[in-house]
Amino acid sequence: MKLEEYVAGILRDIRERGIEAVREYSREFDNYDDPFRVTEEEFEEAERLVPEKDRKIIERTIERLWDYHERQKPKDELFVKNGSLYGLIYRPIRRIGIYVPGGKPLPSTLMMVGVPARIAGVKEIAVTIPPKDGKVNPYVLYVAKLLGIYEVYKLGGVQAIGAMAYGVGMKKVDKIFGPGNRFVNEAKRQVFGVVGIDSLAGPSEIAVIADESAEKEYVLADLMSQLEHGKDSKAWLLTTSRELAEYCSRDGIEVTLCESLEECAKRVNEIAPEHLEIITEEPLSLVDLIENAGAIYLGPYTPVPSADYFLGVNHVLPTGGTARFSGVLTVRDFIKPITLAQVNREEFLSDRELGLRLAEIEGMPLHRRSMEVRR
Repeated sequence: MKLEEYVAGILRDIRERGIEAVREYSREFDNYDDPFRVTEEEFEEAERLVPEKDRKIIERTIERLWDYHERQKPKDELFVKNGSLYGLIYRPIRRIGIYVPGGKPLPSTLMMVGVPARIAGVKEIAVTIPPKDGKVNPYVLYVAKLLGIYEVYKLGGVQAIGAMAYGVGMKKVDKIFGPGNRFVNEAKRQVFGVVGIDSLAGPSEIAVIADESAEKEYVLADLMSQLEHGKDSKAWLLTTSRELAEYCSRDGIEVTLCESLEECAKRVNEIAPEHLEIITEEPLSLVDLIENAGAIYLGPYTPVPSADYFLGVNHVLPTGGTARFSGVLTVRDFIKPITLAQVNREEFLSDRELGLRLAEIEGMPLHRRSMEVRR
């Protein structure tokens, strides 16, 4: 059976049978058959299990993320023209769901999504994470506690996405965030419209533009770091250095020897990678040439893993070439712009003819009537 049909069947079953279907899939896929919601005692146990040194590491990382992201919060944009009020006002999404993948513990995922959500003013946050041996990773729970998130569920896979989207076993969310495997991605794609989604995250990607000044060991280490995510991850090296090209010619790395750095930049724009490192003598000079990249990291001391963890920039980025039309997760992804207008009588009447004629052109007599009755 195709992936699309398989996932659609599970989601349909969850819509029709509700919590019983969710429990059955949880037993089948996660070997879990106990209450889904994490208890207060489990939060307390998690904090005890995280060493004090690691607690401080997490706290400092959250501080850096907070400092970077709080500058992104938009302010209402209002202006007065001819005595009338116009502009945009911003309101946070009321309730979101965050999917944290299972397998390797990924507390950084919750930090990267939870921090901008809190800065945006999201009031309700539900987190789902596949249980392992009936437990949720203590580091993830500790991050949740620091962010004031106490609604955490031991749920993974398609059933977690279905539960959040349809409000099964929990209150329905308005938008779902967080990466997952191909089943989770497909589930997010199918519930879009019922709820909002952040993006459809694919395998990790890195492209590096480097010249003769780049340290070979740095470049190779950075390329290999992203291949660590899995066999589907992608790595590209665009370089003007034959020596570096030969040094980095390894399995999984696509190496292109270019005649100029401008050619390297052109190739990057065609790839539209998730991450782009520029390790050249003057990296800043190439930034204006880059149109398509999820993130740009300049110089030898800004490797992708540092951005993944502690720099404070967000690591939720577009993949699979979608950097051509989308970008990094920001505070604005948790906020809705609402248009606002209050027009006075004089301005309305002075320009009403524009609306009257456009309503005629579009064949909308009742639209015209709405404007015409006002005196």
